[in-house]
Amino acid sequence: MATLPQTDWTQRADLAQLVAALGAENMRWVGGAVRDTLLGVEVNDVDAATTLHPPEVMERLEAAGIKPIPTGIDHGTVTAVLPEGNVEITTLRKDVATDGRRATVAFAEHWQDDAARRDFTINALFAHPETLEISDYFGGLGDLAARRVRFIGDARERIREDHLRILRYYRFQSRFGAELDAEAEEACAELAPMLKGLSRERIASELLALLALPAPQETLARMHRAGVLGVILPEAGEDTIAAHGQLLAHERAQGVAAAPLRRLAALLPADPRLAEQVAARLRLSTKQRVHLVRLAKRGGAPEGTPALIYAEGPRVAEDLLLLDNAPVAGVADFTVPNFPLKGGTIVARGVAAGPEVARILQAVERRWVAEGFPDAARVEALLDEALGS
Repeated sequence: MATLPQTDWTQRADLAQLVAALGAENMRWVGGAVRDTLLGVEVNDVDAATTLHPPEVMERLEAAGIKPIPTGIDHGTVTAVLPEGNVEITTLRKDVATDGRRATVAFAEHWQDDAARRDFTINALFAHPETLEISDYFGGLGDLAARRVRFIGDARERIREDHLRILRYYRFQSRFGAELDAEAEEACAELAPMLKGLSRERIASELLALLALPAPQETLARMHRAGVLGVILPEAGEDTIAAHGQLLAHERAQGVAAAPLRRLAALLPADPRLAEQVAARLRLSTKQRVHLVRLAKRGGAPEGTPALIYAEGPRVAEDLLLLDNAPVAGVADFTVPNFPLKGGTIVARGVAAGPEVARILQAVERRWVAEGFPDAARVEALLDEALGS
């Protein structure tokens, strides 16, 4: 019997308290924490499955002095608030009906029923909270060893149950996969049009999660060849996918972390109106939309990198420089200076308050930026020149 290796999270004192509250035979660690531990990947979130129904889960947590939050109680999920990180506890479930966008579920009694409704074999591994013995109902351990992402059961059936599984497949394959699963690849290509029925928010979430991975380039190229990328991002073509690859190489060469919006910008033609349309279609936040549209304009400031940082801020400036294949060393550490001239100083020099003050202020600021942010004495001299002219 395979077992989960002991690691930091399996030895947490607060998790031992949780196990004592619910009973070791009533729960299992499941999903990403089990998968990532077996792969030697850092675990960020711990999830548990349980045979107990939500009211009893909450009652037991409260009796043990653990705060419960009914985060998704209608679907069987209760969050246990713990000192070293919260845990989502979900009652075993089985699908009753699916329509490709959402599922109607019922509580189940057996661990295998819950495993059967999950998407991929590597996500359906359960670990006993005390013995750490692993329950593997669908060959997930073998797939992990082969670095293969494989649907549980028939791939086409699983995609018809939830169309988003197409994008999840590519994301998980990019993150964990090495050996391609032929059935999964064929099913995703064949059923790609089903993605049109999903909410734009769900598509955006999966797309940005894929773009946040270290090396999604080959996956994006495969999605393009399979016709999947054309459904969710028709603006991306072979030329922009190649530009995206150049950006990734530039990021690696300069040791810059992934930024999903920067990478999305690289997948789009440099057209602000088009970026606006994509942001609206994907239901991006206002902040994300503004950022994406600015990146679509490309090009830095003619005065150089410091001027660009002053005008745009470090984050936007770094993205623009990377998209233009320019060096970014020092951008993140650059301290944006404060312009030492105020409108009141100009008024005190005899200029009537109004548009003329703003014009002079802007003219002096432009020269101050162009000269590399000189000190207040030089700004005073620049003001003298502006007033003299």
